[in-house]
Amino acid sequence: MTAPEAARVPELTATRQVTDAPRWAALERELFAVQDKAWRVFAERYTEGDGRLVFRDSLGHGLDDRDGVDDFYEPFFNWPTLYLLGGSADLLPAARRHWRGVTRQLTEMGLVVDGLERGYDWFHQGEGMLLFYGLCLADPGDAELRELACRFADVYLPGGPNYDPEHRVVRAPHTGTGGPRPGFSDHDVYFPWSLALRPYGLPLDWGTGVASFDELADSPERARAYGRVMWDRMGRGDTLVNVASTTLATNAWLLGGDRRYADWVAEYVGAWRERLAGREVVPDNAGLGGEVGEYLEGRWYGGHYGWSWPHGLSSVASAAIVGSVNASLVTGDDGFLELARNPLDAVLRHAEQRTAGEMGTLGSRWRPHLGTIPGERTLMVPQRHNDSGWFDFTVMPTQLPLSLWHFSRDAGDAERVERLREGSRWDWAAVHTQRTKDECGHEEPWHEFLSGRNADFPERMLASALAVCAQRVEAIERDDMDPAVGPDALGIHHWQNLNPVVTEALLQLTTGAPQVLYNGGLAQLHVRYHDAVEQRPGLPADVAALVSDIRPEHTVVELVNLGTAARTVLLQAGSFAEHVLHTVRADDGAALPVEGRYCKVVLPGGTRVRLTMTMTLRGGDPARTSPWEVAR
Repeated sequence: MTAPEAARVPELTATRQVTDAPRWAALERELFAVQDKAWRVFAERYTEGDGRLVFRDSLGHGLDDRDGVDDFYEPFFNWPTLYLLGGSADLLPAARRHWRGVTRQLTEMGLVVDGLERGYDWFHQGEGMLLFYGLCLADPGDAELRELACRFADVYLPGGPNYDPEHRVVRAPHTGTGGPRPGFSDHDVYFPWSLALRPYGLPLDWGTGVASFDELADSPERARAYGRVMWDRMGRGDTLVNVASTTLATNAWLLGGDRRYADWVAEYVGAWRERLAGREVVPDNAGLGGEVGEYLEGRWYGGHYGWSWPHGLSSVASAAIVGSVNASLVTGDDGFLELARNPLDAVLRHAEQRTAGEMGTLGSRWRPHLGTIPGERTLMVPQRHNDSGWFDFTVMPTQLPLSLWHFSRDAGDAERVERLREGSRWDWAAVHTQRTKDECGHEEPWHEFLSGRNADFPERMLASALAVCAQRVEAIERDDMDPAVGPDALGIHHWQNLNPVVTEALLQLTTGAPQVLYNGGLAQLHVRYHDAVEQRPGLPADVAALVSDIRPEHTVVELVNLGTAARTVLLQAGSFAEHVLHTVRADDGAALPVEGRYCKVVLPGGTRVRLTMTMTLRGGDPARTSPWEVAR
């Protein structure tokens, strides 16, 4: 920020007294307080002195020998987020210690080399990288994090081992610091490598002579023959889920501004955008020559973590949104978002009204919702496509279209969300107390709140988050697993299932943003806060925030100081101050000009203020200097 720009930062002072503290504000501060205790309970129970997880078994062996790295980072994925929202000051160094400790732990097992995964698919690598991305957002000025961000991204840029700039392909479905790793295992050409894959059926439904999963599970010889075909068709070349690797380069660009990272993101996502051109559906694969269907006899489907197997829409649309948002962010070209819209619209063209009993895989997230309408039909979309056509119908994950709309604020993207709402038969305003590892699942009631149809959502959402945190702490305290031994290699999801940190409610309510897309997305915060006195990210002590409107024409934020001491908040537009604030109005006062990234709000003890702001999304370059220059 330049000196003239800093001089324009307006300062507002709250004047309304808190005569009756809003319940949402009290619950919000309570949620910060209980989580400050909860993460310590988890760390004490499951980690060692250097931050690593207690684990006496080993990974990197057998048929599933490349899996597991993400599961060690995931238990901490949202800890830096809680810090930057206003969590305790020692949470950031704790999250950093756990990241370092786990990295050493996985390096000792041979799964991480030079700080990054040796080589696996980007559906899982995207999950494992969230902790690192969160650290970078919480502490973007840290020199070590900046150096690592660039080093990690260089593994995928031209000149690195994984990318072919001539054909604009990532060279294998499994990649990393070890370069392309063809196939799916280093030990045996075999499928299935785990019987847990049975619900998803066969990866290939043509040209193998195999009709069912159980045929392979019962015959090692057939499993190896099938594996050879699968390795040849699906275990080489590029796959759409690889576009999640562009977050490495986007993160490096955000931290340092080196244009070569932005150029590569635009180039690689642009290649997939071109592969969509002229097609009804975005393809999920490309051979090493850059041709769609090069190893699949021309099929646009059948790539690893693509349309056919195992998760279809969930992995395809998530990767497409992550990559498209990254490309749009670094270039300013919203045309990239057509790549994100396509998979959503493709399955919606085949949507049907179905009952819970007709739901396919990945449906457990919807059981609480459909349980309120037993026997009734609701809108479902096909998740997958193979030679038989579209299949595996399930409710569309609302996080996908809502995250796209949140980034674009485009009317067409809003209409897509509304179509899902109109086709649903359950109450979108209801808050179901549930927790999945990606810590999302409450997009519908949040959408209704922002639309003015769910006034008490903040209170119910915060109460639900408090209940989930309490449940996790109780489960940790009752856990009968030996704390000196930890789980075995088959039980490494144990930790993420007990992570007591909950940030979805705080993201929605304080920043006006959805939970991050779990397979490798960056947090796209509408607004964020800094404590101008302590000079650290997050809401100051005693201060609560509520974003109630994020329509393109204006943003509305309520700030409440529940304490007796004065607090000063530096409000920032965007995750990296990439939005431009034009005006800000306190309560019913006159609008003050801003034309910058920040505004300062002084909250004397026991006061509150409603801010109404106008802004342009991504109207400026991300700020790469400290916000404290403007807080003086």
